[in-house]
Amino acid sequence: MVDVSNRVLARHGRTERFTYEDGAKLYGSKWYEYFEWLLPQESYATWSRLQDDCFQTSERDLALQCRWLRPTDHAVAVLSRIAAHKDSHQILVSNTLAANLKIFVDVLGLSGFFPESARFAVDGHTLGEAATKVEVVRTYLQDKAYKDLVFIGDSPSDMRLTAIAGGTSYLYSHDEFPFRECEANYKIRDLREILKTCR
Repeated sequence: MVDVSNRVLARHGRTERFTYEDGAKLYGSKWYEYFEWLLPQESYATWSRLQDDCFQTSERDLALQCRWLRPTDHAVAVLSRIAAHKDSHQILVSNTLAANLKIFVDVLGLSGFFPESARFAVDGHTLGEAATKVEVVRTYLQDKAYKDLVFIGDSPSDMRLTAIAGGTSYLYSHDEFPFRECEANYKIRDLREILKTCR
């Protein structure tokens, strides 16, 4: 986000720039909120315009978007173990645009776990969201009866999904980031912890 945002800022004739330390501090924010933080004197219209340009830049310049993109350590191994259970179903709900979600899944090599029918993009980067993760999960679970539900994510909105469906929540954070402020059944920094507590 830092690289893309700084390129867009330059293209718009702005002199302000994000540092990677800023990116770590703002991690988990919506993209327009990055610009709100950097340019507090500007309006939502400006932040939104910069955000839209960032999304367009991301789609046009895959090398720039994917420069830092790597699977989280042990993600493939954990997803494989979960998929090995005969009655398991995995879905991916992400707070991004559908085009970006497809890029992420394809580049990270996760399309085998999350085919198009199992991935849901929730554009949470606007003030008036068209849908929420809660609505997506609630709709997905309609007329389905799963024995155990497990929610893995890095945000409060991910952890709140247990409120509509029950289940167990795992709040994940990379070592360099603090855990987001929210309730979770487990707070983990290694995805393999899920396999120890979830059978």
